[in-house]
Amino acid sequence: MFGNHTVNHKSMPSLTEDQINSEVMDLHKAIYEKFGYEMKYIRPPMGEFSEKSISITNSLGYKTVMWSFAYEDWNENKQPEESFAKKKILDNVHNGEVMLLHGNSKTNTNVLDDIIKEIKNMGYEFKSLDEFK
Repeated sequence: MFGNHTVNHKSMPSLTEDQINSEVMDLHKAIYEKFGYEMKYIRPPMGEFSEKSISITNSLGYKTVMWSFAYEDWNENKQPEESFAKKKILDNVHNGEVMLLHGNSKTNTNVLDDIIKEIKNMGYEFKSLDEFK
């Protein structure tokens, strides 16, 4: 599943309606043209949103989804130790969790397999947003 995160990762509340449309729909069109996939979920860059930006993205057919867990993993030059990352992630697992992990994190890449196995061992299941009710 792909979710929209905009083209340029700009703060949505600071943008005009036309800019929001462009940020969202330029990526939407590119993903559709390349993969034939219609995205329907959006996570605003940096988690920043306003009533206006939510209203605009809703009018474009998007549902905004936020995370319930995140940690400082996005800075490629300041990656956490693997043991810290595992503990931080596993200590915060909860029902209905939407976990935000950044793909540019080398630490996440190294621990993800172990994290998934451990979460499953804890009795949790992974589901797509479409199954998440």
